[in-house]
Amino acid sequence: MLRDASVVDHVVIRGRRLDLNRHVDAKLFDAHYIAELRQQLRQAQPYPHLVVNDWFNPTLLELVREEFDLLDQTQWKVFRNEQELTHRSSPHSRLGPASEIYFNIVNSGWFLDLISTITGAEDLLPDPKLLGGGLHETRADGKFGIHRDFDIHAQYGLSNKMVFITYLNRGWDPAWGAALEIWNVDTGSSARSIPPEFGTSVLLMHGPKSFHGHPEPMTTPPGQTRRSIAVYYYQNPASVPMRIKRVSSVFLVAHRSKPLRYFARRWLPPILLDAIKKLVSR
Repeated sequence: MLRDASVVDHVVIRGRRLDLNRHVDAKLFDAHYIAELRQQLRQAQPYPHLVVNDWFNPTLLELVREEFDLLDQTQWKVFRNEQELTHRSSPHSRLGPASEIYFNIVNSGWFLDLISTITGAEDLLPDPKLLGGGLHETRADGKFGIHRDFDIHAQYGLSNKMVFITYLNRGWDPAWGAALEIWNVDTGSSARSIPPEFGTSVLLMHGPKSFHGHPEPMTTPPGQTRRSIAVYYYQNPASVPMRIKRVSSVFLVAHRSKPLRYFARRWLPPILLDAIKKLVSR
């Protein structure tokens, strides 16, 4: 029995409906738009980065924002030192349903292919444990000094290629500070300031000069926090050498009637196999 075409698959989270085919904007599948993003990334200074808006369903992002308050306090890690005062969700945290949907999207195969097309970085890998990623929150007087992200995943040994951040703050007042600063290490100054506005996403390519942060303590009113969600994408340094080797399946028997011929092809050196063929053909 065919399903009614008018029925749209959806989920309901805390009373709000999310259509499953509308989590992201249709422009993400527009080749001309993607070509424009590639050009913007290449031309960005002082290092490759990209700032985009409204990639994700705003209802989804609103629900994710709510889930910061629903996360158990034991699941928050506080980073407090001279350079940093921030809160991040712990790796392996059980996040809310909307947050899980968001991270399922940005860690999916098609989304990684999209990021690869934009950046030119092949064989990107996600981190389902969200080490260093997840929910990020800066609270009163918080800051994150100008820094460059880690080079290697602490558990997997994979090379960090980029970070993708989406902001969740409506009506952000620039007077509060905490804009993301893209730093030029050659001049020792900020090259670009990005307000952490709701629906803005930032892609920062990782490299020796990819410094960024929001170094001055926030001056937000009581109860106002700075919220974002982040993922890192990685590459396996051994992926190219591995592709050179055999990666296809190895069958036990190629054909039931010719097992010896199969094993000869599989295991004998080519020069010895050619010699055997000549003897057989005589």
